[in-house]
Amino acid sequence: METIEFKVEMVGIHEKRLRKCLSKVKGIDKVEVDVNSQKVVVTGYSHRNKVLKALRRAGLKAEFWSAQNELLNAYASASYGSLRINNFNLF
Repeated sequence: METIEFKVEMVGIHEKRLRKCLSKVKGIDKVEVDVNSQKVVVTGYSHRNKVLKALRRAGLKAEFWSAQNELLNAYASASYGSLRINNFNLF
């Protein structure tokens, strides 16, 4: 069993649409979605390129999750000010 992590841009996208897209790919056992960090974790026996292709075919901006995404997520979620809009600090 393989675990694959993706970064999927979820601006204006519902989780239900994402799950429906991935349900059509054979071999996927479990899908975990973290909307705040825009991270999707897929567990199963499907090839990673097939899953990526299915996401892109559905019109979603997707790429494989990398260590750089982890750092950007940590930076964006840090609280530096009092006003926050979409995980970006203004003050």
